[in-house]
Amino acid sequence: MGRSQALARAGEILWGAWQQGTVIESLPQECRPLTRAEGYQVQSAIEARSRGPLFGWKIAATSLAGQRHIKVDGPIAGRLLRERAHPSGSQLSLARNRMAVAEPEFAFRMGRDILPRRQAYSVAEVVAATASLHPAIEVPDSRFADFTLAGEAQIIADNACAHEFVLGDAAPQNWRTTDLSAHRVHGQVSGLTRSYARDGSGAAVLGNPLTALAWLVNELSSLGITLRRDQVVTTGACTVPLEVEAGDQVLADFGELGAVSVSFGE
Repeated sequence: MGRSQALARAGEILWGAWQQGTVIESLPQECRPLTRAEGYQVQSAIEARSRGPLFGWKIAATSLAGQRHIKVDGPIAGRLLRERAHPSGSQLSLARNRMAVAEPEFAFRMGRDILPRRQAYSVAEVVAATASLHPAIEVPDSRFADFTLAGEAQIIADNACAHEFVLGDAAPQNWRTTDLSAHRVHGQVSGLTRSYARDGSGAAVLGNPLTALAWLVNELSSLGITLRRDQVVTTGACTVPLEVEAGDQVLADFGELGAVSVSFGE
């Protein structure tokens, strides 16, 4: 089996686990990705199996705590599949989600394509190519029984723990003059028998969500991938992840930038 065939096989295994709601200990030795580049190659095989055009991208491990938790050296990128993206107010099932957390995040919809190039893109260039900001909630999961032990290459192959994604309405355009690093984010969980809240800010995301957005653009550029017009990039958890269970409702309140909600069933 050639290396490309082996990595394609890894993509098949992870895709099967995702669709069936099962987990694996690790990928077989003969098809296990060994580098970030191989991890992304496996991830691309997952995209190829999606029913529609790619919805967008996520960034995982945008905080030091997140990086330590999954034992990676820096942020990693994952693909948001169109069939796993939902509007605000949706109800999602937790039946096969073992991670069972919701993460309030700043997301951005691109206004034009950003093509790969040798020179790094600046934050200003990336913001100029961005059409809108949206409050969002990511609901991650992993296909590994213990994702904290999988290692960077396998976590990337596992689509950086992407699973479900909820996108709110576009924020007012004054987001462009707002200091997103200092902008407060309020996460509220209302359950059948409990209620709690956690606060955070854009500073949790590489210091600023716009910095994270530029990181994603340059990560894709280094891989020869174009970030497409209308694709959405979600930039990482602004609060400590919110533990959820069936019956919970989650509201992520971004103040003047809007709010987004999701509820969870069995």
